[in-house]
Amino acid sequence: MGRVSDAKQRLMEAVLELIWTGSYGSTTIDQICEKSGVKKGSFYYFFDSKADLAVTALDAEFKNKRAELDSVFSPTVPPLERIRNYCEFAYRKQLEIKKKCGCVLGCPLFTLGSEVSTQEQKLRSKIEEILEHHGKYFESAIRDAHSAGLIHAPDVPSKARMIRAYYEGLLTQARIQNDVEILREMARGVFAMLGVKEVEPVPA
Repeated sequence: MGRVSDAKQRLMEAVLELIWTGSYGSTTIDQICEKSGVKKGSFYYFFDSKADLAVTALDAEFKNKRAELDSVFSPTVPPLERIRNYCEFAYRKQLEIKKKCGCVLGCPLFTLGSEVSTQEQKLRSKIEEILEHHGKYFESAIRDAHSAGLIHAPDVPSKARMIRAYYEGLLTQARIQNDVEILREMARGVFAMLGVKEVEPVPA
């Protein structure tokens, strides 16, 4: 099965791609093994189930992306600029994905979480944990903007949840309508919720 670490990594990459471009329920272990080029017996050497694989893959993926998020939300960047940069990053990422696979995929965490929340509690808990980490980035930017007098947001967690709901809602709408241009207005909408003056949408 090749190097142990390589086979495990290929399984994790395969499951994330398959459930994001398709769905968790429709993805089988056989498909994961075929996609990754790993034998089924080797799958069970690493993981007890598809859910265990998905939990491990999501955890590893988030750890890999933390450096990127740390950079976007760096305290050295003005707080409102952090938020705008993240909105622009989301648009560019989905644009890149649509050019690659022909469709908008939205947020893998919300897409998967909505599907499995009543079925796979271990997987649901991991998704919730990662989303909470994402929320902390928004909280830090909103708190710094409030402290600097740029916005009025005394209840930071509540404002962050509101913005996250809007952000994820737009991503879900873009996936449903297969229209990435919906996301160009994200920064404008977020800033309106924060009470910031009108901003220009992301350039095409």
